[in-house]
Amino acid sequence: MQTEIMYRPSYSLAVVTLDPNEEINVEAGSMVSMSAGIQLETRAAGGILASLKRSLLGGESFFVNQYRASAQGGQLSLAPALPGDMIALNLEEDEGLLVQSGSYVASTASVSIDTKWGGAKTFFASEGLFLLRCTGHGPLLLSSYGAIHEMWLDIKERYTVDTGHLVAFGEGMGFEVRTIGGLKSTLFSGEGLVVDLTGPGRVLVQTRSADALVAWLTPQVQRRLPNHD
Repeated sequence: MQTEIMYRPSYSLAVVTLDPNEEINVEAGSMVSMSAGIQLETRAAGGILASLKRSLLGGESFFVNQYRASAQGGQLSLAPALPGDMIALNLEEDEGLLVQSGSYVASTASVSIDTKWGGAKTFFASEGLFLLRCTGHGPLLLSSYGAIHEMWLDIKERYTVDTGHLVAFGEGMGFEVRTIGGLKSTLFSGEGLVVDLTGPGRVLVQTRSADALVAWLTPQVQRRLPNHD
């Protein structure tokens, strides 16, 4: 499988070339186009219980679309719902990555997608209590809102990221979610929750936040609604 990402970083499109009879799992609604001969099967990945857990707790679709190339191979183009970037990663054997809800786009069958309980101190509010846990080996395609900025933290190196801008980080990294500043700062600074990450490991952040977009749009929409008083 080969992946070319075009039109980065604003309106990225992933063009995936499949080998003969190769399969790829794709998040529902992400397919833009495909070549002739590719077969589609919609299924509950990992069974009903695993799919229900991923859907209710991880914010992903209950069903996953599995595309299978013909004996001559094939090509798919994929894109996320929000405008922004995409990144193609190649997970090493038994490598784990924790991914924010909504960023998963596609992967090969050798990559397992599950949810991970974060406990009371992990992501809550709009980010949800669960992160997607991607493990195994092989290609993994993720998306973001805005451009993707990739960083690598050294051993014991600490870095703080706004939770609304976090795309993914290594499963073995230490992390702690907290409010930034005191109550006043949390309520009035425009900042909310942040996560303190501790290396070593990979960190992916996005340059825009969907939560910030909603916060900006809401008063704009409300001002334009008719007043029935």
